Amino acid sequence: MKTRAAVLHAPGEPIRVEEVELDEPKEHEVLVRMVAAGICHSDYHIVVGDLPAYLPIALGHEGAGIVEKVGPNVTNCKPGDHVVLTFIPSCGTCRYCTSGHANLCNKGAAILAGPQLDGTFRMHGPNGEDVGQMCVISTFSEYTVVPDMSVVPVADYYPLNRAVLVGCGVPTGVGAVTHRAKVVPGSTVMIIGVGGIGMNVVQGAALAGARMIIAVDVNDFKLEKAKELGATHTVNSTREDPVSVARDLTWGEGVDYAFEAIATPATIGQAYAATGKNGTVVVIGLTPATAESIPIPPLDLVLYQKTLMGTLYGDSQPRYDIPNMLALYHAGKLKLDELVTRTYTLDQVNEAYADMIAGKNIRGVIEF
Repeated sequence: MKTRAAVLHAPGEPIRVEEVELDEPKEHEVLVRMVAAGICHSDYHIVVGDLPAYLPIALGHEGAGIVEKVGPNVTNCKPGDHVVLTFIPSCGTCRYCTSGHANLCNKGAAILAGPQLDGTFRMHGPNGEDVGQMCVISTFSEYTVVPDMSVVPVADYYPLNRAVLVGCGVPTGVGAVTHRAKVVPGSTVMIIGVGGIGMNVVQGAALAGARMIIAVDVNDFKLEKAKELGATHTVNSTREDPVSVARDLTWGEGVDYAFEAIATPATIGQAYAATGKNGTVVVIGLTPATAESIPIPPLDLVLYQKTLMGTLYGDSQPRYDIPNMLALYHAGKLKLDELVTRTYTLDQVNEAYADMIAGKNIRGVIEF
């Protein structure tokens, strides 16, 4: 069958919305009609060349839709099911899945390689050339074929144009707080960068019971939104030094937890400097592949007993966390509507990314 998809052919070029040929789902694969896809910075790293990936590639890794057809031996979903797609497949049997870290599943090695998990392609260009699939799901497409390992069925009373957010941005941010850092009630937290991911760190810190949540950004619009989602203090880093503010607000001690969601060595260094004794620094953002060092004095790790850690997908377990976060949304404890600043059509994908880079959106969503 044919479908329209947003395809990147080379770094630095505009994304092209074009017709591609989509093969039938094979064993353990699912055909999904997309309803919504989120605009996330991770795809943009490929667009500008910061993150190497197979090219040409159909982009998009945050999505929700309805199952149209299943291949042989698919048992976790059926046609008509509403589903959220996960950008890291989870096999359920490797040592990482079975130890509670499905976000680190060995199948994740395939997410930028291009083909499906069996090594063959499902998307093809007009001349028969293979088109890779971002995170083996390519959510910027009217229809897509994905592994059953990447599919999480959800109740059909959740609006898919909101449920889409729990495919990447929400569990990455909230999970960084609750699963990875394990923020405790009454603690102090700083978040550097409150875009699509950092805003959900703010939400996670509020859910965890942090008494002080300091949001840092260069964009006043985002800082105002952070207050709506639980921030107790805001810092525009073009006017104030985040490290000094963190020290002032904590009587010179520094915060208990600092989350970095911008992805530069300098801001990672700021997050580290803002924490006090026994502090925890969590790096969430994807730095360019060429970045090699961060400005952190190793001696401090020992003398102040600090912890520096990374997190991927918020250390989440998609098959549990996606339904659970939607239940929290349904109960009014997790905000999704407030995260969506603007919706776009598939043909507006380049405009959507321009708005993201300009800081106009918390989350843009493509609706099909």
